[in-house]
Amino acid sequence: MSIEDIYECRQCGYCCQGETTVSLDKNDQQRLSAHLGMPLEEVTQRYLRVSGNTVQMKIVDGHCIFYDHGCTIHPGKPWRCRQWPLHPSMIQDPGNFQVITSSCPGFKEDLSYEEFCRHMKDAL
Repeated sequence: MSIEDIYECRQCGYCCQGETTVSLDKNDQQRLSAHLGMPLEEVTQRYLRVSGNTVQMKIVDGHCIFYDHGCTIHPGKPWRCRQWPLHPSMIQDPGNFQVITSSCPGFKEDLSYEEFCRHMKDAL
């Protein structure tokens, strides 16, 4: 069994919208720089928001700067974006499972909490 049996990202942008984006660690920043083929300094200036030690992608029109009818950096996206929406809290709390699966069209229709937990435990 694989994750693709229960979930496949449709790049709908629902998780790419809001007031902020995920925080990027050093590896995320380097991966993004390499993916864009730009020096990190240029990537930071053009695409990132730095506040103290926190580095995030800028928001444009309510979405991540890299969202344009799909993720424009999908192969180079940050690890937290790669993880989402398959978040460990979904196993720990059926309420989180309900909220996340009802708001994300990438999940298999009629996926039960039990089936999700079984797949996730197999994947870990």
